[in-house]
Amino acid sequence: MRDILTNKWFKFGVVIVLYLLWAYWVGSWWLLILVPVIFDVYITKRVHWAFWKKKGVKKQTKVVEWIDALIFAVVAATLIRMFFFEAYTIPTSSMEKSMLVGDYLFVSKVAYGPKLPNTPLAVPFTHHTLPFTANAKAYSEAVQWPYKRIGGLGKIKRNDIVVFNFPTGDTVVVGIENPDYYSQIRSNAAYFMGQNAALSRKEAEKLVRDRMWERFDIISRPVDKRENYIKRGVGMPGDTLELKHGQLYVNGEMADNPEHLQYDYLVKTNGTPLNKMKLQDLGIALADIGMPAPYYHLPLTLEMVEKLKAFPNVTEIVRREETGINPDIFPFDTLNYPWNVDNFGPLYIPKKGERVELNLKTLPLYERIIGVYEGNTLEVRDSVILVNGQPADSYTFQMDYYWMMGDNRHQSADSRFWGFVPEDHVVGKAYFIWLSLDKDKSFLNKIRWHRLFRFVH
Repeated sequence: MRDILTNKWFKFGVVIVLYLLWAYWVGSWWLLILVPVIFDVYITKRVHWAFWKKKGVKKQTKVVEWIDALIFAVVAATLIRMFFFEAYTIPTSSMEKSMLVGDYLFVSKVAYGPKLPNTPLAVPFTHHTLPFTANAKAYSEAVQWPYKRIGGLGKIKRNDIVVFNFPTGDTVVVGIENPDYYSQIRSNAAYFMGQNAALSRKEAEKLVRDRMWERFDIISRPVDKRENYIKRGVGMPGDTLELKHGQLYVNGEMADNPEHLQYDYLVKTNGTPLNKMKLQDLGIALADIGMPAPYYHLPLTLEMVEKLKAFPNVTEIVRREETGINPDIFPFDTLNYPWNVDNFGPLYIPKKGERVELNLKTLPLYERIIGVYEGNTLEVRDSVILVNGQPADSYTFQMDYYWMMGDNRHQSADSRFWGFVPEDHVVGKAYFIWLSLDKDKSFLNKIRWHRLFRFVH
């Protein structure tokens, strides 16, 4: 048995079978170009592939051994990160109380199938920017691959917690990344239109865009190098969504709410301040508590509301509901879509192969899909919509799209503010919390012991 295991042909056979299986999974037969390399490494040994080692020396120096181990570790970790799972941190409160700020989790790439990188030439263990630099790119766009997703364990299911590349993160104002570039253009254009009634929206947006490009450093990023966001997938391809008074409806039926769904509430006291320590015990962050006052604006779950009602100095608790039209809500057409955070839709979620009617009313819903996500040329001439230079009164989608929302409904910048998430932006599924740190605590108290080693649901 020992002779078999040490035989060079046996070793080559095992490695080549595993490599071919991996090539089949990836779905790229270009990888077969490396088969001769594997054959030479194990059988012919004509090329000195481990150039950092001295050829013919059985015992290498400690430095060479460390280099050898480091190269193996970098390659192995890169492949694991690309094809299997990746570490992720919850940076904002948009998913509270399902996911907490300071949660460290693993995101499964195989849950929906890992996607091959659009920019394969990148510095290992970085995302889009080199560490300790202001804005030095950690990747090269010299080689760019088209979107391709390898077979996974399944598809996105409704209410999965999904990590994805920020859809409107393709253009970034360096130093002013939040709000995103497009939101800045819309808000500043609205200001100029208020100052000059003669300006049309198109003219105002061009004015703002020109000034921003003159004054700021603005860069573009490929899909896989955009910021990672985490939300709950509440709308699947082909669904029709609607929000009524903050309650989500899917295909005309009331949706199942997440267990820890939060809304903002107005909490009124008899004039005495609420005890901050008791509020923290309920799970309310110090940043949300604010200054002592007879009125508090707090993000709460239904369970937290019931507990607050028992406080002797609480006299009233009222859930917030946005009224009126919100111009910052997708699709940013207040005339045809007078929606807001709590009252929204109905809205159809695009599905691959489905066709929708295209006219000046429906165009705001799908123009970014047609012109950006699916790479067509799109323009309007004399009220006629042209797709790739041809008049179009309908459009057939080339990809599936999803609708993502945060569980902290009034504190989440989600699809209500920037629209659909294309399938090629999906990174993976939030899977496992391995560490959780509370920024409001100190020393060992920072560790949320009850959240360690928990599966995400």
